[in-house]
Amino acid sequence: MADKYNAETIITETQKRISNAFDVFDHESNKTVDVREIGTIIRSLGCFPSEAELHDIIAELEEEEPTGFVRYEKFLPTMTKILLERKFRPIPEDLLLQAFEVLDQKKKGHLEPEELTKYLTQEGEPFTQEEMDEMLSAAVDPDKNVILYKDFVSMMTFDDIR
Repeated sequence: MADKYNAETIITETQKRISNAFDVFDHESNKTVDVREIGTIIRSLGCFPSEAELHDIIAELEEEEPTGFVRYEKFLPTMTKILLERKFRPIPEDLLLQAFEVLDQKKKGHLEPEELTKYLTQEGEPFTQEEMDEMLSAAVDPDKNVILYKDFVSMMTFDDIR
């Protein structure tokens, strides 16, 4: 009986988190959000799918005839499943630090904004200019005009995500 209660509690709390995140972007209070906000909502819930995975999720959520909006009643079960299955978890802090250390070939303990921009816009799944601007605004130390990646990684990792 206790296991059933715990499972129901976990599902209820998970769905409450999803509802709260969805409501932030439901500007018309009509239980719909702009499809362009779905990635932000998902990331606010501690899930970090790749762009391809995000497109797959959106394709699953959109109606047969895409309207540019996603309805809460379609979003809730999909997102509940994603969270309960612990999909798209963030990369652990130590792995992020290792990645930055590989990029920091001279072992300076920091990267120049131009270096990071080059790596993230020309390699792998490239970031957009808007994404780079947003990241650099959070990452660049304003006094030194460099990215102190240990501080940045520490600031960006989510220790409270279950």
